[in-house]
Amino acid sequence: MSEATKSGLSRRSLLKGAAAGVAASAFPAPMIWAQNIKDVTLRQFGTGVSNINEVAQKVKEDLGFTLEMTALDSDAVTQRAATQPKSFDIADIEYWICKKVWPTGNLQGMDVSKIRNYDKIVGIFKDGKLTPDSTIAQGTSPNSVGFTDGPDGTRFADQETGWMTLIPTIYNADTLGIRPDLIGRPIDSWAELLNPEFKGKASLLDISAIGIMDAAMVCEAMGEITYGNKGNMTRDEIDRTLAIMTEAKKAGQFRAFWKTFDESVNLMASGEVVIQSMWSPAITAVKSRGIPCVYQPLKEGYRAWGGGIGLSKNLSGLELDAAYEYINWYLDGWVGGFLMRQGYYSAVPETSKNYMTENEWGYWFEGKPATEVITNPYGDAMAQPGETRDGGSFEERMGHIACWNAVMDENQYMVRKWNEFIAA
Repeated sequence: MSEATKSGLSRRSLLKGAAAGVAASAFPAPMIWAQNIKDVTLRQFGTGVSNINEVAQKVKEDLGFTLEMTALDSDAVTQRAATQPKSFDIADIEYWICKKVWPTGNLQGMDVSKIRNYDKIVGIFKDGKLTPDSTIAQGTSPNSVGFTDGPDGTRFADQETGWMTLIPTIYNADTLGIRPDLIGRPIDSWAELLNPEFKGKASLLDISAIGIMDAAMVCEAMGEITYGNKGNMTRDEIDRTLAIMTEAKKAGQFRAFWKTFDESVNLMASGEVVIQSMWSPAITAVKSRGIPCVYQPLKEGYRAWGGGIGLSKNLSGLELDAAYEYINWYLDGWVGGFLMRQGYYSAVPETSKNYMTENEWGYWFEGKPATEVITNPYGDAMAQPGETRDGGSFEERMGHIACWNAVMDENQYMVRKWNEFIAA
């Protein structure tokens, strides 16, 4: 590594300098790196939420190397990260999945001193709190699995250590999606998912670790169960939760159980379903068809999730350097702006602001009424002037989290019982 790099100049700035015609003799190592980087291919996999072709294209354009992306469902992501460490370089995974994967030793701890915007990452990924007065929600909060004790650490640390398991990238507050035009009255509680009024027109997400959380939010809202920790249920709580859901299923409450983004969109857009588990961009996709769809704030709060980038333990040398450069680029704002136009949040919101208009930032982040038409990254209209985001501002939404997606101590038992429920 050159003395210039050691003194604090990032590889990216050196690349920019080289591109601007800086003499090769001034920065010999970075010039060689800049030439070789074009030959690097990094293999990334994760869910379709953030494994987006536009991101790979922008990486090639801005950084010069190739990013091969594979989109899988959450269960397949977990399986691959845990059992096939040589099949990937970058794992784009959720924090609850990290709890399953990290103990395998397939990922390497990441040095936060190499992350330019580390100090700007929101607090929920560091100490679990959005503000100093926040209460950490139930479930697997990102901070609880976000740090380890070194590059080869296999355990989680309970505070900042300088070594992260994942570099956070994306997160959101999830709730129920509804078709207000077909329901025709206010909806304010998770309990409505099992309201007989919607018999045959309700749907639930069939990814056990997440679906069980939605089910728990419903059962607690109905007053049927008070959980010690919805994110770490006892066997008795699991049994009682799924007994309630099974009874509703046998009574014909559910039209379907969906596993993929597209399934959820089609169920809602067709009107076959009027209330269901949903993800923010699925709401966006329905609205882009000109169909009313609302991500409904509910009085009991949101179920939250967060994701980040993990690096394979097999990554080293030039490829490892390129991976860190990619992470820094990811947090520089372009990707954040792209994702926030779909309703997600960036781990470093302030850099995303540089890639959004004042109208977009006001609508998506500050909860302000749109001053012009709001579009998604693909140019489809999402909101008209005067409309506000469902749930309001970043602080209102992320400050009202009831539970994080989680992996329970009784995970194997829960999965078995969940599968029995789906098959009932």
